[in-house]
Amino acid sequence: MTNSSAAAQISLDDVAVLMPAYNGQADVDLTLASFSESAPVHVLIVDDGSTPSIVAPALANLCIDVLRMPQNGGIERALQAGIDALAQRGFRYAARIDAGDRSVPQRLAKQRAFMEAHPRVAGLGMWTQVVTRAGEPLFMLTPPAEPDAIRRLRFFRSCLAHPSMMLRIDAVRAVGNYRAAYRSAEDLDLFVRLMERYDCANLPELGLYYELNEGGISATKRRRQVSSTLRLQLRYFNAANPYDWLGLVKNLLHLVTPYRALQRVKRALLAPRASN
Repeated sequence: MTNSSAAAQISLDDVAVLMPAYNGQADVDLTLASFSESAPVHVLIVDDGSTPSIVAPALANLCIDVLRMPQNGGIERALQAGIDALAQRGFRYAARIDAGDRSVPQRLAKQRAFMEAHPRVAGLGMWTQVVTRAGEPLFMLTPPAEPDAIRRLRFFRSCLAHPSMMLRIDAVRAVGNYRAAYRSAEDLDLFVRLMERYDCANLPELGLYYELNEGGISATKRRRQVSSTLRLQLRYFNAANPYDWLGLVKNLLHLVTPYRALQRVKRALLAPRASN
């Protein structure tokens, strides 16, 4: 049986898409409309104090709930509340995505099938195509698939694209859930703690179109994000791992290099080369 035919037979009753949102109703609608699965898709939108409030779009094959936070408290608290709400509702897996990004068809079924077959894996990402706001391709993120490589490279490169991840909810709660201790780097903080007790892996195929948004966290809160990443690196630093040293140097450079300059370098290095 092929992977695609196996994925088509997977039930998604214990999977829920987890999407925090702060304003941006049009981006919410675009992202949720991108899901194409053979089974009904459950979605929890965590409205982080939007004005006006986020409204669940009416989309075929999607069962959408909205959890409204009393005020805007940041993505860390929104995700923490979302994980707890999904656990209380009996879901086993949370599939992350952000407003503005788009899912590849059958992503959820493929990820759930893999995680059912690999119970040690607590977080599973996929390869990611980075695109502009207009949907034009910029570059592909093709991180390693194997847990050992991801663990070794965790501070040197972004091995796990947060919006592409499927997470085992009981494992996330067992390591303390999302938290606000490392603001704007809540994903890396969670992944490092997960990898102390479980594995994280990637499916080596396209699963997500990630929108490079100049107004997103990586751009507008970049200095805080890099500072939080450096604090995490120092907290979990392994002097015997050369990639921890390289990651430390890399993020120190990120701290002093303008965001737009970094994006130009990344596009030059990762953009597909035209054939001769």
